[in-house]
Amino acid sequence: MSLLIKNGRIIDGSEYKADVFIDNGKIMRVGENLDVTADVVIDATDKLVMPGLVDMHCHLREPGFEHKETIAGGAEAAVAGGYTSVACMPNTNPPLDSAALVRYVSMRGREADLARVYPIGCITKGQKGEELAEMAKMKEAGIVAVSDDGHPVMNSGIMRNALEYAKTFNILVIDHTEDTSVSDGGVVNEGVNATIAGLRGINRAAEEIGIARDIVLAESLDARIHIAHVSTRGSVQLIREAKARDVKITCETCPHYFSATDEEILSYNTNAKINPPLREDADREAIIEGIKDGTIDVIATDHAPHSSGEKNVEFDLAPFGTVGLETALSLAYTYLVDSGEIDMPALVRLMSHTPARLLGLPVVHIKPGIMADIIVFDPDASRTVKASELHGNGKNCLYDGWMLKGGVDYTIVGGEIKYRGA
Repeated sequence: MSLLIKNGRIIDGSEYKADVFIDNGKIMRVGENLDVTADVVIDATDKLVMPGLVDMHCHLREPGFEHKETIAGGAEAAVAGGYTSVACMPNTNPPLDSAALVRYVSMRGREADLARVYPIGCITKGQKGEELAEMAKMKEAGIVAVSDDGHPVMNSGIMRNALEYAKTFNILVIDHTEDTSVSDGGVVNEGVNATIAGLRGINRAAEEIGIARDIVLAESLDARIHIAHVSTRGSVQLIREAKARDVKITCETCPHYFSATDEEILSYNTNAKINPPLREDADREAIIEGIKDGTIDVIATDHAPHSSGEKNVEFDLAPFGTVGLETALSLAYTYLVDSGEIDMPALVRLMSHTPARLLGLPVVHIKPGIMADIIVFDPDASRTVKASELHGNGKNCLYDGWMLKGGVDYTIVGGEIKYRGA
């Protein structure tokens, strides 16, 4: 199938008006007023034509937790949110700690035939933090990184070995930084709102101690480390200072850390129970500043679907997590671009180019010869998020009822339209 996207504003390092002609899965021509014939013509007048988004941190739950989500359901949510590639975390059942399981997830992603699905393997066998998983074999099978996300690697010796081993095979290590002896059963951010709500708090030191340790290890070994879901102002400062010393550290944050605060817990909405927890407004502002000055490299979703029965319980008993694949782009546009904090080319770097580069995936640009992973985004659209209408199984959405700006009109993966907005 050939496609012609006409009259769009291209966002790719800069912003300019052009048509895009796609054939055989690739971008063939880019220019104004292209005189070509195509099977499908998309009128993108007043719309933004952008590289497809890449999420380097989501949870698709399969195998083992299909009551929460499936790979097909997660991939459906991904394309609805403008994601053409997603990397899924390994905290499944069993965890993705072998080549066979990695191949299974890749196969299921191909069967879904929506967004491209890339598995992330475990750092340690069974995510138990005791013995390194077979990283080299998993890389041969198709992993793009390793992580024990959801289960921090508490043993510093194990983490040292992981960084050294991963360095040998050029595998990115993504660390969930949490000192569990400090978080110690907490469910929300430790602060005034936790006290008002009568909920046990998680001190920000739990995250920051883990980051400080990883910085020391990465610096001493001259190894790469990527910090997942940064949430505190102290974390941002630690990473900023490490980068100034040329430590090989990168990091991500998530939309909920620049769009929401721990005031959301006062209604005991279990969809606001997230790990790391929603923080205070000063942390939210520091996250935005870290995005603006380049301390924070990536915006990831940490998409974490759960069944309604699991979330519809007392706050203490509910699992951590909110879904985010379908809302991330609109949240970033609303709270970062429309508010004047960053421009659209910067957002494309944060949500497409940089995560692809860190994972070793092809970096998509809107130019001839490149694979056609493209989205058409309407910046003038507005919508009220309705959790019940989200794609996929998980409806546990923090943003249910929120009014957001911007919406995805088309998601094109490999030259094929995989999502068409209403």
